Amino acid sequence: MVKVGVVVNPVAGMGGAVALKGTDDVVDEARERGAEPRAGERAHRALIAFGDADPEAEVVAASGDMGERAAREAGFTPEVVDAGGEIYTTSAGDTREAVKQLVAMDVDLLLFVGGDGTASDVADALSDAETETPAFGVPAGVKIYSAVFAETPEDAGRVAARYMETEARDVVDVDEEAFRGGQVDLYVRGVLDVPVSADVQPRKSRSQGEAEALARGFIEAVEDDVTYVLGPGGTMAEVKRRLGFEPTHLGVDVWRDGEAVVRDASADEILQHLGERNVVAVSPIGGQGFVFGRGNQQITPEVVRQAELEVLASPEKLRELDGLKVDTGDPALDDELRGWMRVRVGRQDYELVEVG
Repeated sequence: MVKVGVVVNPVAGMGGAVALKGTDDVVDEARERGAEPRAGERAHRALIAFGDADPEAEVVAASGDMGERAAREAGFTPEVVDAGGEIYTTSAGDTREAVKQLVAMDVDLLLFVGGDGTASDVADALSDAETETPAFGVPAGVKIYSAVFAETPEDAGRVAARYMETEARDVVDVDEEAFRGGQVDLYVRGVLDVPVSADVQPRKSRSQGEAEALARGFIEAVEDDVTYVLGPGGTMAEVKRRLGFEPTHLGVDVWRDGEAVVRDASADEILQHLGERNVVAVSPIGGQGFVFGRGNQQITPEVVRQAELEVLASPEKLRELDGLKVDTGDPALDDELRGWMRVRVGRQDYELVEVG
C-alpha cells in the first residue's frame, strides 16, 4: 500500500491553447483569451489509474483545487493539508508550502501536476525541507522538458502505485518571457528522485537534423485550396521560411494559398480558419518523440480530427527515439493515433514509425 501526497498547480497548461506558451505570470491574460483549466482533469485521470492499480492506497492532498478536489472526484477520501490557494489565485509559494506540509505527513511519494515550473517549485521545496522524498510529475503544463514526468496522466498513476526504485533526474526550465519571444535556453533548476520506469519521459534534446530536405519535400507537395496548420520547432521553422514568411518558431502558424493567414495562432483562431481540406504538419520533440501534447497544445483534438496529419522528422532525430508518442488531452483520440504512422524523413522518403 502506497501513501501518496498530491499537489496540483490548477492553472498549469492554461496558456497553451491560447498561444501564450506558458502560464507563469499571465493567468489573467490567458483567461481573457478564453483559456480553460486543464490540470484538474489530468490529475483526476492520474488518480483514477492510481486507485485502480492500488485500491488500498492512501492519499494526502493539498486543499481545494490544489489536489483535494481531484482526489475526491477520483473516489478517494483524502487527508487534507491547507495549501492556502484556490484556482486563479495560486502561486509558486503556495505550491512550495503545500509540498512542505505533504512531506511532513510522511508520504511515500509526492505526485505533482503541472509543468517544468511546477517541477522547479517542488524541487526547491524538497530541498528546503531537507528530505529525500521521491516525486513524480503528471504532465499538465505547456513546457514539459524535464525528465521527471510520466508520458501520460494514466502512466503517472500506475507508476506511482507500483514503482520499486528511484533515480535522480534533472529538472530543467526556460525563461518564459524569452520563450514567448522565440528563444529556448534550457537550464537545470534542481534534481528530483523519480520512479524508475519505462513510462518516464526522457529529457528534451536538440537535433539539427536535415530540415532543409524535409522542408523542400513538404513544399513540393503543397496544394492549392488546402489549409496548412504548421506546428512549432526548428524543422517546421525551415518549412515556414521556404513558404515565404518569417516563422513563429515556438508557435503555430496557419498558411493557405500562398500566404500566412494567421501567425502564432491560438486554438480558436486555427479552428476559425480551417477549410474543407486541412493538413496539420508537425515535427516530434527531439529526445522525447511527442507529436502532440508538448508545446503545441494550440493544435487541439478538435483541430486534429478535422485534418490530415503529416509528421516530419530527420533520420537523425528518429534514431534518438524509441517510437513516437501522443498526449492530445483526449484519450480516445490518442488511441486512434496509436499504431504505425507515416513519417516524412527526407525530400521524397518516408518511414513507418510506431506511435506507442
